[in-house]
Amino acid sequence: MIDDFAKEYLHSDLREIREAVLWKLDGLGEYDIRRPLTSTGTNLLGLVKHLSIWESRYFGEVFDRPFPEPLPRWDDAGEPGGDMWATEHETREEIIDLYRRVWEHSDKTITDLAIDSPGYVPWWPRPNVRLFNILVHILTETSRHAGHADILREQLDESTGTTAQYATPQRDAAFWAAQCAKIERAAKAAVTRLDHAGPHDTTL
Repeated sequence: MIDDFAKEYLHSDLREIREAVLWKLDGLGEYDIRRPLTSTGTNLLGLVKHLSIWESRYFGEVFDRPFPEPLPRWDDAGEPGGDMWATEHETREEIIDLYRRVWEHSDKTITDLAIDSPGYVPWWPRPNVRLFNILVHILTETSRHAGHADILREQLDESTGTTAQYATPQRDAAFWAAQCAKIERAAKAAVTRLDHAGPHDTTL
């Protein structure tokens, strides 16, 4: 009984966070979903592409249930990191549709197998795993990238949260300007305090 509960609990959370990742693209133009927003090139559509490829592998070949479509290689020597960004020939619709097809394939694996079903991850130091391990891993990874997407989207138009219900900041611009100023003052004051503290200051 507890195994069924644990599997459904993890699976439910995974379904929700997948949708949150896709929602981060809503309402944005082609340039904004593709352009690099960090010094290492992190971008919104690339995160979706990356998650598609890796979820397909973890719930596919790890359990000898390979995803039935060809996918770009994550380790292509001619295009390192190619799973993290979309080319001009890859459309938003294609990548989103792929992710949703991966969900269907993954969901069937999760539904069909018991939570202690064995799998094999050849690129892990301890390759023998159970479905439980992979559920936790993919939920963690998807949540981590959803957090990345949240920050990227906030940079673009100040939208935050996991659904449209929470997209608009609940405070006005003046509130957030004051909040940032307060945090900035605290950061500077902390540095000043540390700069003036002696090596044996026990109040820190």
